[in-house]
Amino acid sequence: MPLDGNLKKILIVDFGSQFTQLIARKIRELGVYCEIISHNKLKKIKNFETNIKGLVLSGGPLNVYENKKVKFNNKLLKLGVPVLGICFGHQIISKELGGRVKSSKYREFGLAEVQEIKKSKLTKDFFSKGKNNVWMSHADQVIKLPKNFQAIAKSENSKLCIIENLEKKMYGIQFHPEVSHTNKGNQILKNFVFSICKIKRNWSSSDQKIKLINEVKQLVGNSKVICALSGGVDSSVVAKLLSNAIGKKLICIFVNTGLLRKNEETQVINTFKKRFKINLIYVNAENIFISKLKNITDPEKKRRIIGNLFIKIFEKYAKKIKNVKFLAQGTLYPDIIESKSVTGSQTSKIKSHHNVGGLPKKMNLKLVEPLKYLFKDEVRKLGLKLGLNREIISRHPFPGPGLAIRMPGKITKEKIKILKEADNYFIQSLKDNNLYDKIWQAYAALLPVKTVGVMGDNRTYEYLCLLRAITSEDGMTADFYQFKKSYIQSISNTIVNNIKGINRVVYDVTSKPPSTIELE
Repeated sequence: MPLDGNLKKILIVDFGSQFTQLIARKIRELGVYCEIISHNKLKKIKNFETNIKGLVLSGGPLNVYENKKVKFNNKLLKLGVPVLGICFGHQIISKELGGRVKSSKYREFGLAEVQEIKKSKLTKDFFSKGKNNVWMSHADQVIKLPKNFQAIAKSENSKLCIIENLEKKMYGIQFHPEVSHTNKGNQILKNFVFSICKIKRNWSSSDQKIKLINEVKQLVGNSKVICALSGGVDSSVVAKLLSNAIGKKLICIFVNTGLLRKNEETQVINTFKKRFKINLIYVNAENIFISKLKNITDPEKKRRIIGNLFIKIFEKYAKKIKNVKFLAQGTLYPDIIESKSVTGSQTSKIKSHHNVGGLPKKMNLKLVEPLKYLFKDEVRKLGLKLGLNREIISRHPFPGPGLAIRMPGKITKEKIKILKEADNYFIQSLKDNNLYDKIWQAYAALLPVKTVGVMGDNRTYEYLCLLRAITSEDGMTADFYQFKKSYIQSISNTIVNNIKGINRVVYDVTSKPPSTIELE
Protein backbone atom coordinates (compact mmCIF):
# COMPACT_ATOMS: atom_id res chain seq x y z
CA MET A 1 0.00 0.00 0.00
CA PRO A 2 1.32 3.47 -0.79
CA LEU A 3 2.62 5.37 2.18
CA ASP A 4 0.22 7.78 3.85
CA GLY A 5 1.89 10.37 6.09
CA ASN A 6 -1.22 11.42 8.01
CA LEU A 7 -2.83 8.29 9.48
CA LYS A 8 -1.63 6.44 12.53
CA LYS A 9 -0.68 3.00 11.29
CA ILE A 10 0.79 -0.42 11.73
CA LEU A 11 3.86 -1.05 9.55
CA ILE A 12 4.30 -4.59 8.24
CA VAL A 13 7.86 -5.52 7.29
CA ASP A 14 7.85 -8.15 4.56
CA PHE A 15 10.49 -10.88 4.52
CA GLY A 16 9.00 -12.67 1.51
CA SER A 17 6.13 -14.65 2.99
CA GLN A 18 3.20 -15.38 0.70
CA PHE A 19 0.99 -14.68 3.73
CA THR A 20 2.25 -11.11 4.28
CA GLN A 21 -0.69 -9.48 2.55
CA LEU A 22 -3.07 -11.59 4.62
CA ILE A 23 -1.68 -9.83 7.70
CA ALA A 24 -2.47 -6.47 6.13
CA ARG A 25 -5.91 -7.63 5.08
CA LYS A 26 -6.76 -8.85 8.59
CA ILE A 27 -5.57 -5.60 10.18
CA ARG A 28 -7.55 -3.53 7.68
CA GLU A 29 -10.61 -5.63 8.51
CA LEU A 30 -10.14 -4.53 12.11
CA GLY A 31 -10.56 -0.96 10.86
CA VAL A 32 -6.92 0.05 11.25
CA TYR A 33 -4.66 1.48 8.54
CA CYS A 34 -1.49 -0.47 7.76
CA GLU A 35 1.25 -0.56 5.16
CA ILE A 36 3.66 -3.18 3.82
CA ILE A 37 7.30 -2.41 3.13
CA SER A 38 10.08 -4.78 2.11
CA HIS A 39 12.81 -5.46 4.65
CA ASN A 40 15.42 -4.40 2.08
CA LYS A 41 13.93 -0.92 1.80
CA LEU A 42 14.42 0.02 5.44
CA LYS A 43 17.79 1.77 5.26
CA LYS A 44 16.74 5.15 6.64
CA ILE A 45 14.97 4.33 9.88
CA LYS A 46 15.56 7.86 11.22
CA ASN A 47 13.25 9.23 8.53
CA PHE A 48 10.33 7.06 9.59
CA GLU A 49 7.10 8.84 10.45
CA THR A 50 6.16 9.32 14.06
CA ASN A 51 2.68 7.98 13.32
CA ILE A 52 3.87 4.34 13.23
CA LYS A 53 2.24 2.80 16.30
CA GLY A 54 3.39 -0.79 15.86
CA LEU A 55 5.55 -3.13 13.76
CA VAL A 56 4.76 -6.58 12.43
CA LEU A 57 7.66 -8.65 11.11
CA SER A 58 6.36 -11.20 8.60
CA GLY A 59 7.29 -14.77 7.91
CA GLY A 60 9.64 -15.70 5.07
CA PRO A 61 11.35 -18.55 3.22
CA LEU A 62 14.91 -17.89 4.47
CA ASN A 63 17.02 -18.84 7.45
CA VAL A 64 17.83 -16.03 9.90
CA TYR A 65 21.54 -16.74 9.56
CA GLU A 66 21.61 -16.23 5.78
CA ASN A 67 23.24 -12.82 6.19
CA LYS A 68 23.88 -12.33 2.47
CA LYS A 69 20.15 -12.51 1.77
CA VAL A 70 18.76 -11.03 4.99
CA LYS A 71 20.48 -7.87 6.18
CA PHE A 72 18.16 -7.05 9.04
CA ASN A 73 18.26 -3.45 10.26
CA ASN A 74 18.13 -3.93 14.02
CA LYS A 75 17.25 -0.26 14.47
CA LEU A 76 13.71 -1.49 13.85
CA LEU A 77 13.80 -2.95 17.35
CA LYS A 78 14.86 0.40 18.85
CA LEU A 79 11.98 2.56 17.60
CA GLY A 80 10.16 2.30 20.91
CA VAL A 81 6.96 0.89 19.40
CA PRO A 82 5.41 -2.55 20.02
CA VAL A 83 6.75 -5.33 17.76
CA LEU A 84 5.11 -8.58 16.74
CA GLY A 85 7.26 -11.16 14.95
CA ILE A 86 5.46 -13.92 13.04
CA CYS A 87 7.31 -17.17 12.19
CA PHE A 88 10.52 -15.85 10.53
CA GLY A 89 9.89 -12.52 12.29
CA HIS A 90 9.75 -14.38 15.61
CA GLN A 91 13.12 -15.96 14.86
CA ILE A 92 14.64 -12.62 13.77
CA ILE A 93 13.65 -10.96 17.06
CA SER A 94 15.15 -13.85 19.03
CA LYS A 95 18.39 -13.94 17.06
CA GLU A 96 18.95 -10.15 17.07
CA LEU A 97 18.33 -9.80 20.81
CA GLY A 98 20.65 -12.60 21.95
CA GLY A 99 18.51 -15.71 21.65
CA ARG A 100 19.31 -18.72 19.52
CA VAL A 101 17.65 -20.26 16.47
CA LYS A 102 18.47 -23.59 14.87
CA SER A 103 17.08 -26.09 12.39
CA SER A 104 14.28 -28.16 13.87
CA LYS A 105 14.74 -31.89 14.28
CA TYR A 106 11.05 -32.27 13.57
CA ARG A 107 9.59 -29.69 11.23
CA GLU A 108 6.05 -28.39 11.68
CA PHE A 109 3.87 -27.84 8.61
CA GLY A 110 0.11 -27.68 8.95
CA LEU A 111 -2.08 -27.87 12.03
CA ALA A 112 -0.46 -28.12 15.44
CA GLU A 113 -1.67 -27.81 19.02
CA VAL A 114 -0.31 -24.94 21.13
CA GLN A 115 -0.43 -25.08 24.93
CA GLU A 116 -0.53 -22.00 27.17
CA ILE A 117 2.30 -21.56 29.67
CA LYS A 118 1.35 -18.16 31.14
CA LYS A 119 -1.13 -15.34 30.59
CA SER A 120 -0.36 -12.47 28.21
CA LYS A 121 -2.09 -9.45 26.69
CA LEU A 122 -1.26 -10.91 23.29
CA THR A 123 -3.15 -14.15 23.93
CA LYS A 124 -6.19 -12.86 25.83
CA ASP A 125 -9.29 -14.86 24.74
CA PHE A 126 -7.12 -16.92 22.37
CA PHE A 127 -6.82 -20.16 24.32
CA SER A 128 -9.64 -22.47 25.30
CA LYS A 129 -8.82 -24.50 28.40
CA GLY A 130 -5.17 -23.64 27.85
CA LYS A 131 -5.00 -25.03 24.30
CA ASN A 132 -5.58 -23.99 20.68
CA ASN A 133 -5.01 -25.30 17.16
CA VAL A 134 -2.78 -23.18 14.92
CA TRP A 135 -1.19 -23.29 11.47
CA MET A 136 2.56 -23.91 11.45
CA SER A 137 4.95 -23.57 8.52
CA HIS A 138 8.58 -23.69 9.69
CA ALA A 139 11.76 -25.76 9.58
CA ASP A 140 13.70 -23.65 12.16
CA GLN A 141 12.87 -22.91 15.76
CA VAL A 142 13.89 -20.66 18.65
CA ILE A 143 15.75 -22.79 21.21
CA LYS A 144 17.06 -20.06 23.56
CA LEU A 145 15.15 -17.04 24.82
CA PRO A 146 16.58 -13.54 24.36
CA LYS A 147 17.34 -11.62 27.55
CA ASN A 148 14.27 -10.48 29.53
CA PHE A 149 11.88 -12.57 27.40
CA GLN A 150 9.45 -15.13 28.76
CA ALA A 151 7.75 -18.12 27.15
CA ILE A 152 3.97 -17.74 26.80
CA ALA A 153 3.11 -20.95 24.95
CA LYS A 154 4.64 -24.10 23.49
CA SER A 155 3.90 -26.77 20.90
CA GLU A 156 5.23 -30.31 20.70
CA ASN A 157 8.12 -29.32 18.41
CA SER A 158 8.48 -25.65 19.33
CA LYS A 159 8.97 -25.18 23.06
CA LEU A 160 9.24 -21.38 22.67
CA CYS A 161 6.23 -21.01 20.39
CA ILE A 162 5.06 -17.64 21.81
CA ILE A 163 7.43 -15.32 23.66
CA GLU A 164 7.21 -11.80 25.06
CA ASN A 165 9.24 -8.99 26.57
CA LEU A 166 6.58 -7.14 28.53
CA GLU A 167 8.71 -4.06 29.23
CA LYS A 168 9.66 -3.50 25.57
CA LYS A 169 6.29 -4.74 24.28
CA MET A 170 7.97 -7.21 21.95
CA TYR A 171 6.30 -10.47 20.99
CA GLY A 172 7.20 -13.44 18.85
CA ILE A 173 4.93 -16.24 17.62
CA GLN A 174 6.06 -19.27 15.62
CA PHE A 175 2.70 -19.94 13.92
CA HIS A 176 0.64 -17.87 11.43
CA PRO A 177 -2.35 -16.11 13.05
CA GLU A 178 -3.23 -14.45 9.74
CA VAL A 179 -4.34 -17.65 7.97
CA SER A 180 -7.88 -18.97 8.39
CA HIS A 181 -6.60 -22.38 9.54
CA THR A 182 -5.41 -20.90 12.86
CA ASN A 183 -8.32 -21.01 15.27
CA LYS A 184 -9.09 -17.49 16.56
CA GLY A 185 -5.96 -16.16 14.87
CA ASN A 186 -7.66 -12.79 14.45
CA GLN A 187 -7.74 -12.47 18.23
CA ILE A 188 -3.93 -12.36 18.33
CA LEU A 189 -3.85 -9.50 15.81
CA LYS A 190 -6.75 -7.74 17.53
CA ASN A 191 -4.97 -7.89 20.90
CA PHE A 192 -1.73 -6.62 19.41
CA VAL A 193 -3.32 -3.72 17.51
CA PHE A 194 -5.75 -2.46 20.14
CA SER A 195 -4.52 -3.61 23.57
CA ILE A 196 -0.76 -3.39 22.97
CA CYS A 197 -0.30 -0.75 20.24
CA LYS A 198 -3.37 1.15 21.54
CA ILE A 199 -4.32 2.39 18.09
CA LYS A 200 -7.94 3.34 17.37
CA ARG A 201 -10.04 2.38 14.35
CA ASN A 202 -9.29 4.77 11.49
CA TRP A 203 -9.92 2.89 8.23
CA SER A 204 -12.97 1.83 6.22
CA SER A 205 -14.14 1.16 2.65
CA SER A 206 -15.25 4.79 2.44
CA ASP A 207 -11.77 5.98 3.43
CA GLN A 208 -10.28 3.63 0.88
CA LYS A 209 -12.53 4.95 -1.87
CA ILE A 210 -11.59 8.57 -1.17
CA LYS A 211 -7.89 7.73 -0.91
CA LEU A 212 -7.83 5.78 -4.20
CA ILE A 213 -9.75 8.47 -6.08
CA ASN A 214 -7.31 11.12 -4.86
CA GLU A 215 -4.31 8.95 -5.80
CA VAL A 216 -5.66 8.46 -9.33
CA LYS A 217 -6.26 12.21 -9.73
CA GLN A 218 -2.73 12.99 -8.55
CA LEU A 219 -1.13 10.34 -10.76
CA VAL A 220 -3.07 11.05 -13.95
CA GLY A 221 -3.33 14.84 -13.87
CA ASN A 222 -4.76 16.15 -17.15
CA SER A 223 -3.85 13.05 -19.16
CA LYS A 224 -6.35 10.61 -20.57
CA VAL A 225 -6.57 7.01 -19.42
CA ILE A 226 -7.69 3.95 -21.34
CA CYS A 227 -9.13 1.19 -19.20
CA ALA A 228 -8.92 -2.51 -19.94
CA LEU A 229 -12.57 -3.37 -19.38
CA SER A 230 -13.61 -7.01 -19.35
CA GLY A 231 -16.92 -6.80 -17.53
CA GLY A 232 -15.66 -8.79 -14.54
CA VAL A 233 -15.73 -7.46 -10.98
CA ASP A 234 -12.16 -6.11 -10.96
CA SER A 235 -12.19 -4.16 -14.21
CA SER A 236 -15.74 -2.93 -13.53
CA VAL A 237 -14.67 -1.46 -10.20
CA VAL A 238 -11.57 0.08 -11.82
CA ALA A 239 -13.71 1.66 -14.56
CA LYS A 240 -16.19 3.13 -12.08
CA LEU A 241 -13.41 4.33 -9.77
CA LEU A 242 -11.63 6.09 -12.64
CA SER A 243 -14.89 7.50 -13.96
CA ASN A 244 -15.55 9.04 -10.54
CA ALA A 245 -11.97 10.34 -10.38
CA ILE A 246 -11.37 11.76 -13.88
CA GLY A 247 -14.75 11.68 -15.66
CA LYS A 248 -14.58 12.04 -19.45
CA LYS A 249 -10.79 11.67 -19.45
CA LEU A 250 -11.45 7.93 -19.13
CA ILE A 251 -11.89 5.86 -22.29
CA CYS A 252 -12.75 2.21 -21.72
CA ILE A 253 -11.72 -0.32 -24.33
CA PHE A 254 -13.52 -3.64 -24.33
CA VAL A 255 -11.83 -6.35 -26.37
CA ASN A 256 -13.88 -9.35 -27.40
CA THR A 257 -11.22 -12.05 -27.47
CA GLY A 258 -13.67 -14.77 -28.41
CA LEU A 259 -12.76 -16.37 -25.07
CA LEU A 260 -15.46 -14.70 -22.99
CA ARG A 261 -18.46 -16.22 -21.27
CA LYS A 262 -21.64 -16.62 -23.31
CA ASN A 263 -23.22 -13.26 -24.29
CA GLU A 264 -20.71 -11.35 -22.13
CA GLU A 265 -19.97 -8.73 -24.79
CA THR A 266 -23.65 -7.73 -24.92
CA GLN A 267 -23.84 -7.41 -21.12
CA VAL A 268 -20.75 -5.20 -20.98
CA ILE A 269 -21.98 -2.82 -23.66
CA ASN A 270 -25.42 -2.52 -22.05
CA THR A 271 -24.00 -1.89 -18.57
CA PHE A 272 -21.19 0.56 -19.21
CA LYS A 273 -22.08 2.34 -22.45
CA LYS A 274 -25.84 2.57 -22.06
CA ARG A 275 -26.31 2.64 -18.28
CA PHE A 276 -23.20 4.36 -16.89
CA LYS A 277 -22.63 6.52 -20.01
CA ILE A 278 -18.90 5.78 -19.91
CA ASN A 279 -16.84 6.28 -23.08
CA LEU A 280 -16.55 2.75 -24.46
CA ILE A 281 -14.78 1.45 -27.55
CA TYR A 282 -15.79 -2.08 -28.56
CA VAL A 283 -13.15 -4.11 -30.39
CA ASN A 284 -14.05 -7.47 -31.92
CA ALA A 285 -10.67 -9.21 -32.02
CA GLU A 286 -11.95 -12.77 -31.86
CA ASN A 287 -10.29 -13.92 -35.08
CA ILE A 288 -6.93 -12.36 -34.14
CA PHE A 289 -6.75 -14.07 -30.75
CA ILE A 290 -7.88 -17.47 -31.99
CA SER A 291 -5.40 -17.28 -34.88
CA LYS A 292 -2.45 -16.40 -32.59
CA LEU A 293 -3.37 -19.20 -30.19
CA LYS A 294 -3.59 -21.84 -32.91
CA ASN A 295 -1.71 -25.02 -31.92
CA ILE A 296 -0.43 -23.42 -28.68
CA THR A 297 -0.70 -25.87 -25.80
CA ASP A 298 1.74 -24.51 -23.20
CA PRO A 299 -0.29 -22.54 -20.59
CA GLU A 300 2.42 -19.94 -19.98
CA LYS A 301 2.68 -19.25 -23.73
CA LYS A 302 -1.10 -18.86 -23.88
CA ARG A 303 -0.97 -16.25 -21.12
CA ARG A 304 1.92 -14.34 -22.70
CA ILE A 305 0.30 -14.31 -26.14
CA ILE A 306 -2.98 -13.04 -24.71
CA GLY A 307 -1.22 -10.43 -22.57
CA ASN A 308 0.83 -9.12 -25.48
CA LEU A 309 -2.19 -8.96 -27.79
CA PHE A 310 -4.15 -7.04 -25.19
CA ILE A 311 -1.45 -4.40 -24.89
CA LYS A 312 -0.90 -4.12 -28.65
CA ILE A 313 -4.60 -3.54 -29.21
CA PHE A 314 -4.73 -0.93 -26.48
CA GLU A 315 -1.70 0.84 -27.90
CA LYS A 316 -3.25 0.77 -31.37
CA TYR A 317 -6.41 2.48 -30.18
CA ALA A 318 -4.52 4.79 -27.84
CA LYS A 319 -2.68 6.26 -30.82
CA LYS A 320 -6.03 7.38 -32.21
CA ILE A 321 -6.80 9.28 -29.01
CA LYS A 322 -4.74 12.36 -28.16
CA ASN A 323 -3.05 12.83 -24.79
CA VAL A 324 -3.36 9.21 -23.61
CA LYS A 325 -0.50 8.28 -21.30
CA PHE A 326 -2.00 5.64 -19.02
CA LEU A 327 -3.48 2.16 -19.20
CA ALA A 328 -5.71 1.09 -16.30
CA GLN A 329 -5.97 -2.55 -15.30
CA GLY A 330 -7.89 -4.52 -12.69
CA THR A 331 -4.83 -6.25 -11.22
CA LEU A 332 -5.38 -7.57 -7.67
CA TYR A 333 -2.86 -8.54 -5.03
CA PRO A 334 -3.23 -12.33 -5.48
CA ASP A 335 -2.38 -11.82 -9.19
CA ILE A 336 0.89 -10.18 -8.21
CA ILE A 337 1.87 -12.34 -5.26
CA GLU A 338 1.54 -15.48 -7.43
CA SER A 339 3.54 -13.91 -10.26
CA LYS A 340 6.30 -12.06 -8.43
CA SER A 341 7.03 -10.35 -5.15
CA VAL A 342 5.08 -7.14 -4.80
CA THR A 343 7.60 -5.70 -2.38
CA GLY A 344 10.79 -7.05 -3.88
CA SER A 345 11.17 -9.79 -1.28
CA GLN A 346 11.94 -13.44 -2.01
CA THR A 347 8.35 -14.58 -2.53
CA SER A 348 8.10 -17.63 -4.77
CA LYS A 349 6.52 -17.25 -8.20
CA ILE A 350 3.67 -19.65 -8.96
CA LYS A 351 2.37 -18.59 -12.39
CA SER A 352 2.10 -15.65 -14.76
CA HIS A 353 -1.05 -13.58 -14.82
CA HIS A 354 -2.27 -11.95 -18.03
CA ASN A 355 -1.85 -8.44 -16.65
CA VAL A 356 1.36 -9.13 -14.73
CA GLY A 357 3.71 -11.61 -16.40
CA GLY A 358 2.24 -11.11 -19.86
CA LEU A 359 3.28 -7.47 -20.33
CA PRO A 360 5.90 -6.77 -23.00
CA LYS A 361 9.17 -5.24 -21.79
CA LYS A 362 8.73 -2.11 -23.92
CA MET A 363 5.28 -0.71 -23.26
CA ASN A 364 4.33 2.74 -24.49
CA LEU A 365 1.78 3.39 -21.75
CA LYS A 366 2.20 3.81 -18.00
CA LEU A 367 0.11 1.53 -15.83
CA VAL A 368 -2.64 2.58 -13.44
CA GLU A 369 -3.49 -0.33 -11.14
CA PRO A 370 -5.46 1.13 -8.23
CA LEU A 371 -6.60 -2.27 -6.90
CA LYS A 372 -3.23 -4.02 -6.89
CA TYR A 373 -2.98 -4.07 -3.08
CA LEU A 374 -6.53 -5.32 -2.51
CA PHE A 375 -8.15 -8.71 -2.19
CA LYS A 376 -11.35 -9.68 -3.98
CA ASP A 377 -13.61 -9.13 -0.97
CA GLU A 378 -12.19 -5.63 -0.51
CA VAL A 379 -12.79 -4.89 -4.19
CA ARG A 380 -16.43 -5.95 -3.84
CA LYS A 381 -16.93 -3.65 -0.86
CA LEU A 382 -15.27 -0.80 -2.74
CA GLY A 383 -17.53 -1.40 -5.74
CA LEU A 384 -20.63 -1.06 -3.58
CA LYS A 385 -19.30 2.21 -2.17
CA LEU A 386 -18.83 3.41 -5.76
CA GLY A 387 -22.47 2.67 -6.60
CA LEU A 388 -22.12 -0.50 -8.67
CA ASN A 389 -25.06 -2.87 -8.28
CA ARG A 390 -24.81 -6.24 -6.55
CA GLU A 391 -25.36 -8.16 -9.78
CA ILE A 392 -21.97 -6.92 -11.03
CA ILE A 393 -20.22 -7.01 -7.66
CA SER A 394 -21.29 -10.57 -6.81
CA ARG A 395 -20.05 -12.08 -10.08
CA HIS A 396 -17.59 -14.90 -9.68
CA PRO A 397 -13.98 -14.12 -10.63
CA PHE A 398 -13.15 -14.64 -14.30
CA PRO A 399 -9.52 -14.81 -15.49
CA GLY A 400 -8.19 -12.31 -18.00
CA PRO A 401 -7.13 -15.06 -20.44
CA GLY A 402 -10.71 -16.27 -20.23
CA LEU A 403 -11.67 -19.69 -21.53
CA ALA A 404 -8.15 -20.20 -22.92
CA ILE A 405 -6.94 -21.45 -19.54
CA ARG A 406 -10.05 -23.54 -18.97
CA MET A 407 -9.30 -25.50 -22.12
CA PRO A 408 -5.99 -27.36 -21.71
CA GLY A 409 -4.43 -28.29 -25.01
CA LYS A 410 -5.22 -26.78 -28.40
CA ILE A 411 -7.82 -24.04 -28.74
CA THR A 412 -10.40 -24.24 -31.52
CA LYS A 413 -13.63 -22.39 -32.27
CA GLU A 414 -15.55 -25.65 -31.95
CA LYS A 415 -14.19 -26.30 -28.43
CA ILE A 416 -14.87 -22.69 -27.41
CA LYS A 417 -18.50 -22.98 -28.50
CA ILE A 418 -18.93 -26.24 -26.55
CA LEU A 419 -17.29 -24.80 -23.43
CA LYS A 420 -19.35 -21.59 -23.48
CA GLU A 421 -22.54 -23.64 -23.47
CA ALA A 422 -21.37 -25.96 -20.68
CA ASP A 423 -20.25 -23.06 -18.50
CA ASN A 424 -23.52 -21.21 -19.09
CA TYR A 425 -25.62 -24.24 -18.09
CA PHE A 426 -23.51 -24.73 -14.94
CA ILE A 427 -23.63 -21.11 -13.77
CA GLN A 428 -27.34 -20.74 -14.51
CA SER A 429 -28.02 -23.95 -12.61
CA LEU A 430 -26.16 -22.61 -9.57
CA LYS A 431 -28.32 -19.48 -9.65
CA ASP A 432 -31.54 -21.46 -10.12
CA ASN A 433 -30.69 -23.62 -7.10
CA ASN A 434 -29.63 -20.66 -4.87
CA LEU A 435 -26.05 -21.91 -4.77
CA TYR A 436 -24.26 -19.17 -6.71
CA ASP A 437 -23.68 -16.81 -3.77
CA LYS A 438 -22.46 -19.65 -1.54
CA ILE A 439 -19.59 -20.35 -3.92
CA TRP A 440 -16.57 -18.08 -4.40
CA GLN A 441 -15.83 -19.25 -7.95
CA ALA A 442 -17.31 -21.85 -10.27
CA TYR A 443 -16.73 -22.78 -13.89
CA ALA A 444 -16.78 -25.52 -16.48
CA ALA A 445 -13.62 -26.65 -18.27
CA LEU A 446 -13.12 -28.76 -21.35
CA LEU A 447 -10.36 -31.33 -20.99
CA PRO A 448 -8.26 -32.46 -23.99
CA VAL A 449 -9.61 -35.98 -23.59
CA LYS A 450 -12.32 -37.79 -25.54
CA THR A 451 -14.09 -40.81 -24.09
CA VAL A 452 -16.44 -43.44 -25.40
CA GLY A 453 -20.08 -43.15 -24.47
CA VAL A 454 -23.42 -44.47 -25.54
CA MET A 455 -26.54 -42.45 -26.29
CA GLY A 456 -29.55 -44.45 -27.30
CA ASP A 457 -28.14 -47.25 -29.42
CA ASN A 458 -25.27 -45.17 -30.77
CA ARG A 459 -21.62 -45.03 -29.75
CA THR A 460 -20.24 -41.57 -28.99
CA TYR A 461 -16.68 -40.36 -28.76
CA GLU A 462 -16.78 -36.88 -27.25
CA TYR A 463 -15.08 -34.50 -24.81
CA LEU A 464 -14.88 -34.74 -21.04
CA CYS A 465 -16.24 -31.71 -19.14
CA LEU A 466 -14.78 -30.82 -15.75
CA LEU A 467 -16.78 -28.77 -13.25
CA ARG A 468 -15.04 -26.79 -10.50
CA ALA A 469 -16.65 -24.90 -7.63
CA ILE A 470 -14.64 -23.61 -4.70
CA THR A 471 -15.11 -21.74 -1.44
CA SER A 472 -12.52 -19.16 -0.38
CA GLU A 473 -12.03 -15.87 1.43
CA ASP A 474 -9.36 -14.35 -0.77
CA GLY A 475 -8.29 -16.76 -3.51
CA MET A 476 -4.99 -17.53 -1.80
CA THR A 477 -6.38 -20.74 -0.30
CA ALA A 478 -9.52 -22.58 -1.37
CA ASP A 479 -11.55 -25.74 -0.86
CA PHE A 480 -14.03 -27.46 -3.17
CA TYR A 481 -17.75 -26.95 -2.56
CA GLN A 482 -19.51 -30.11 -1.41
CA PHE A 483 -22.59 -30.45 -3.58
CA LYS A 484 -25.32 -32.94 -2.82
CA LYS A 485 -25.17 -36.05 -4.99
CA SER A 486 -28.57 -35.21 -6.48
CA TYR A 487 -27.29 -31.83 -7.74
CA ILE A 488 -24.18 -33.33 -9.36
CA GLN A 489 -26.33 -35.93 -11.09
CA SER A 490 -28.75 -33.26 -12.28
CA ILE A 491 -26.18 -30.84 -13.75
CA SER A 492 -24.26 -33.74 -15.34
CA ASN A 493 -27.43 -34.93 -17.09
CA THR A 494 -28.27 -31.39 -18.18
CA ILE A 495 -24.87 -30.80 -19.78
CA VAL A 496 -24.63 -34.18 -21.49
CA ASN A 497 -28.20 -34.09 -22.78
CA ASN A 498 -28.06 -30.51 -24.10
CA ILE A 499 -24.55 -30.08 -25.47
CA LYS A 500 -23.37 -32.01 -28.49
CA GLY A 501 -19.67 -32.70 -28.02
CA ILE A 502 -19.70 -33.70 -24.32
CA ASN A 503 -20.57 -37.20 -23.13
CA ARG A 504 -18.96 -37.25 -19.68
CA VAL A 505 -18.84 -34.88 -16.69
CA VAL A 506 -16.44 -34.98 -13.71
CA TYR A 507 -16.21 -32.81 -10.58
CA ASP A 508 -12.86 -31.45 -9.29
CA VAL A 509 -12.40 -32.16 -5.55
CA THR A 510 -8.89 -30.69 -5.16
CA SER A 511 -8.17 -27.83 -2.76
CA LYS A 512 -5.71 -24.94 -3.15
CA PRO A 513 -2.97 -25.77 -2.27
CA PRO A 514 -1.89 -28.17 -3.73
CA SER A 515 -3.73 -27.14 -6.91
CA THR A 516 -4.52 -23.66 -8.21
CA ILE A 517 -8.10 -22.50 -8.76
CA GLU A 518 -7.78 -22.36 -12.54
CA LEU A 519 -6.47 -25.34 -14.52
CA GLU A 520 -3.70 -23.36 -16.24
